[in-house]
Amino acid sequence: MIQRFIELGEGYSDIYELLELARANQHRIVHLMAFHSSVGDRPVTSLAVILQPTDPGNFQALYICREGIPNPKFIPNKRYDLFQKTAEELGKQIMELSVKPSTMFHEKELYYQHLIGILRLNHFLKPLQ
Repeated sequence: MIQRFIELGEGYSDIYELLELARANQHRIVHLMAFHSSVGDRPVTSLAVILQPTDPGNFQALYICREGIPNPKFIPNKRYDLFQKTAEELGKQIMELSVKPSTMFHEKELYYQHLIGILRLNHFLKPLQ
């Protein structure tokens, strides 16, 4: 199985595409995720939609808006509220994790591999087969 993050952007206007992807694929949603971290002294959140693997193909897409949304625990904001409202509409709960920021990695791909490892370790993703 191939599990891959697909970055839509940092969560400004692309948050609407993430929400639309969730609504259009609600029958395939496994988890809605919020990854909290700090970039410098700024608390930020990445929002993600994890879908069931495709059949055929066995490709699991993890759509993400990376580190552009303020952490709602420190700075309430409309973008996170929209994600929360969409979760409620779809009957899903947002799973929240605190993670290292992407700035700690030399490449974005390494950051995404780190997140995939965390998601597998916590059983949010199935192990490779």
